[in-house]
Amino acid sequence: MVSEQDSLGFLLADLSRMMRQAFQRRLEGSSITLAQARALVYLARHQGIRQIDLAKLLEVQPITLARLIDQLAEAGLVERHADAADRRAYRMFLTDAATAHLAAIREVGAAIQADVLRDLDKKEAAAVLVALGKMRRNLASSREC
Repeated sequence: MVSEQDSLGFLLADLSRMMRQAFQRRLEGSSITLAQARALVYLARHQGIRQIDLAKLLEVQPITLARLIDQLAEAGLVERHADAADRRAYRMFLTDAATAHLAAIREVGAAIQADVLRDLDKKEAAAVLVALGKMRRNLASSREC
């Protein structure tokens, strides 16, 4: 029988927390915080996203994201453009300067993933990633999310 601490939810939560902590440690000394890195990665995937929709994806309050975007805009990494369809809304775009930061973020992410998967052979690692992708799709297609 699987203990509560070894249940899927606990294992995923622990793994996620540990990966975030490792990511933060590896970013120390960088000009980018973990929160900023997450925003940049989501913006790279969703160029032109509305600020309110990005806040939902990042699971933060809109005011929290506004401050974060202010910091990224000050650093020259993000631009806000007024939404032509809604004058109250802004759409977010990465600048060319964000490219180097994204490369560094991806490099750190790849190193952490390699650490997490290091005791698995290639077939096992691929199976874990496929299974996690299926689980994410299952929840995304259910009414739970």
